[in-house]
Amino acid sequence: MDKGMLSLTCKASIKAVVYLGSKTDPDNRASIIEVSEHINENVHTVGKLLQKLVKEGIINSVKGPNGGFYITLKQKEQPVINIIHAIDGKDVFKQCGLGLSKCSEARPCPFHNDFKPIRELFRKMCAEKKIRELYENVNSGLAYLIG
Repeated sequence: MDKGMLSLTCKASIKAVVYLGSKTDPDNRASIIEVSEHINENVHTVGKLLQKLVKEGIINSVKGPNGGFYITLKQKEQPVINIIHAIDGKDVFKQCGLGLSKCSEARPCPFHNDFKPIRELFRKMCAEKKIRELYENVNSGLAYLIG
């Protein structure tokens, strides 16, 4: 079972987009294999998530021998929450901290009141933080994509 609010696929998607953003040459497109190696994720999983991100307009792809995945300057200005909504859906920030489907204001789980402000702070951070801000920290050595 995944730990945390975001699915493993969503976390991998954020890492993939940050990696694509960190590539300084816009003509240097990345293959699925390259992305999977740089973010330490399964090639099959990365292929599926990159296709979904293209479909949702988060990133772009070009087919053919010089093809691959890339992100435009305009796309780099998107908030991180766009990736989360594309992969995990818009209800991810309404989920129960214990994963209970019937948790609500009327029927709160033991974490409900404590988790609600944390969940909202995380949502706010994801809505305000731009993709560009994440990859700039990677390029400067202040943050890393592989643990």
